[in-house]
Amino acid sequence: MIEFRGAGPAEFTERLDTVIDIYTAAMRTPEEQIAGRTAIMRNHGTYPFFQCYFAEWRDAPEGPKIVGFAYGFRGAPGQWWHDVVHRALADQSGADAADAWLGHAFELAEIHVHPDFQRKGIGRAMITTLCAGRAERTAVLSTHDRPTIARHLYASMGFMDLLSRFVFPGGFEEYAIVGRRLPLTGS
Repeated sequence: MIEFRGAGPAEFTERLDTVIDIYTAAMRTPEEQIAGRTAIMRNHGTYPFFQCYFAEWRDAPEGPKIVGFAYGFRGAPGQWWHDVVHRALADQSGADAADAWLGHAFELAEIHVHPDFQRKGIGRAMITTLCAGRAERTAVLSTHDRPTIARHLYASMGFMDLLSRFVFPGGFEEYAIVGRRLPLTGS
């Protein structure tokens, strides 16, 4: 049985090794990128209104085991992702559109399920649980801009493209920036 359990910044930081293991398995992250991702995630735990959920396999032979995680926070000026995306969205669609989507947004920073537990509805349930009761007016995130399982999941939950074929500064991969209004209903 999979159970979702909320965790604040302190527990998130305590379990960062487990979080990174799941992230690495799900994303097939090269070893040289792990230290940077760890630092970014640790920093995310300090952002305003940070919220995390762990997906725990309660019946694991060795006892409860975390098999997935999702977290987010309220985006704000001064945060790297927020500023980069706001600027790009303003350039493409105007400052009013950028403010409407990012002015009071819940940024879904990371959503990952260990490959052994994917395609069981865990990601969808974590997103729904994480977004429930949020005060923000929108939820936004970035995902690879290609036909992935994650991209399909977000579309099926009503997320729409705000930017496509977006390349973050210093990067080379294309991303889609997607968003939807909160609350998540009918997903």
